[in-house]
Amino acid sequence: MAESFKSKRVIFKKGAQGSFLLKAKNKLNLDWIAISKMLGISPRTLIDWHKEKFSMSLSALKILCEKTNIAIPKNIEIKDPFWYASKGARKGGLAKFKKYGCVGDSETRKKKWQEWWEKEGKNKKSILYKRIPINKPRKSVQLAEFTGIVLGDGGISKRQVTVTLHRITDKKYSYFVRGLIKKLFNVIPGKYCDQKGLADNIVVSRSDLVDFCKDNLGLKIGNKIKQQVDIPNWIKENKKFQIACVRGLVDTDGSVWDHKYNSNGKMYSYKKLGFTSLSKPLLYSVFSILKDNGLNPRMYKEKEIRLDSIESMRKYFMIFGSNNPKHLNKYRK
Repeated sequence: MAESFKSKRVIFKKGAQGSFLLKAKNKLNLDWIAISKMLGISPRTLIDWHKEKFSMSLSALKILCEKTNIAIPKNIEIKDPFWYASKGARKGGLAKFKKYGCVGDSETRKKKWQEWWEKEGKNKKSILYKRIPINKPRKSVQLAEFTGIVLGDGGISKRQVTVTLHRITDKKYSYFVRGLIKKLFNVIPGKYCDQKGLADNIVVSRSDLVDFCKDNLGLKIGNKIKQQVDIPNWIKENKKFQIACVRGLVDTDGSVWDHKYNSNGKMYSYKKLGFTSLSKPLLYSVFSILKDNGLNPRMYKEKEIRLDSIESMRKYFMIFGSNNPKHLNKYRK
């Protein structure tokens, strides 16, 4: 794991990193889990590289090129690890100086703080740990879709709920997610850009929302894979909620692509949909919901669900639909 952070980074043009990794995967004829073990990284890191949320390491690129006999791609840049940090630090230092001037050394700052504390600070009531309430909505289709989004590309810590999306390909979808959070909980989420790659984090720092997700929605704090999360029962008991939850899952952690093949010298192409999860209970629940709605899903290596047929693809977008323009555009293209 540490290797992926220490190695130099490879900067591809938009779309090229994902295409390279998919080409290598097909050449190796391995799934993402096996490839991640070969590279010495976590499966999640590899999937994030494929989605281009982060730039991949140079060492991983060299290993894949060596194993697959693929030439090192052209039009790439090699950057030192944390190449973005010095640039950001310089800008931050200049901005701070312009705003505050010279702030003095540590002893001066400590002395000034003690003067402030004795004069007024110790008499003030701290608001740091005061909870800010949220709206607590009833169970609904929209709440079920939000639950699917968090189960897909979201995460919950003790103080925050986060959804991570691709800065470019999910840009329009991020507006939908932020709008949904505002509508459900009356909270305006923050947005934080990861300088190491193309990931944008939509973040709500509210303990009340964390507790609501845990106690009312049945979501779990911490690592979703280790805990083998599943779709909550309140969603499984309602067909409309099931559909909305799966839509949220696929919109965040699914993909749509063109499957091309040659038959008798003629090229054919049709659409496929895939949903990947390393949580087996979640994977099986999605499989059952798709099956119950008349689709013909296929389990691929116990890690991915695929829709292969034209009819299943048609039914998916008719019954489940999508709020992610990325998926809609790929399907209609």
